[in-house]
Amino acid sequence: MALNFKQYSAEGNRFLKEYAKKLEIPDDRDKAGRILTAIFHGLREIITVEESLQFIAQLPMFLKAVYVNGWSTKMKKYKIKNMPQFIDLVRTLDGTTSVYDFESDENAEQYIHATFHFLRSYVSRGELEDIRDELPKRLKDMIYNHIFY
Repeated sequence: MALNFKQYSAEGNRFLKEYAKKLEIPDDRDKAGRILTAIFHGLREIITVEESLQFIAQLPMFLKAVYVNGWSTKMKKYKIKNMPQFIDLVRTLDGTTSVYDFESDENAEQYIHATFHFLRSYVSRGELEDIRDELPKRLKDMIYNHIFY
């Protein structure tokens, strides 16, 4: 199998352009990339490795790379029970730019919901349901609203 890095790059840039529009920050793809990365890394910290592997199996290569970058499957999972805790985790994973990227809790929650809605075009309804079923009761809404549309 030949790797076509130019194709992955082109697809990734198209995705990021559309994703930034979805987040209503069309002129700031760098910020959109940091937001996506932090949300992906937050998700992988609260779902099982098995579920993560099933999730990324459906993603295009450029999104797989974002998800697995820096991943250690030996790390202990976070005990996240609700959206404010997930937002705190995402901000922590975003690092020093989190103050700029996730200005308020409402803004952060909007980005999280927009991300899962946008991913619906890549991930099957069944997989989203599987992820939702793994989440704590007060976090299920993060995915549930984006299974149907």
